Amino acid sequence: MDSYKVKRIISTNTIELELPSIIKIHPVVNISRVHMYKDQIEGQKEKQPLLVIIEEKKEYKVEKILNKRKFRGKDRYPVQ
Repeated sequence: MDSYKVKRIISTNTIELELPSIIKIHPVVNISRVHMYKDQIEGQKEKQPLLVIIEEKKEYKVEKILNKRKFRGKDRYPVQ
C-alpha cells in the first residue's frame, strides 16, 4: 500500500487519512492499521510501479509472472 497523509486525529485510536478519490474505502481507520513511513534502504527492492487507471480499472505494468496460487477461491499471481 502507498503512503498517505493524516488529515486529522479523531480520537486516541482513530485517524482520518487524505486518500485519492480513486480509492473507494472509508478514510477513518484505527491506528493499529497505520505505520510510520520509512524510506527504502539501499539494496531493498524497488517500490511498486505507479498505478495506471484505464477506463476506471486499476492496472500495473508487469515484467514477469512469478507463480500462481489460490487465495479464498481466487487465483493470485505474484509478479515482478
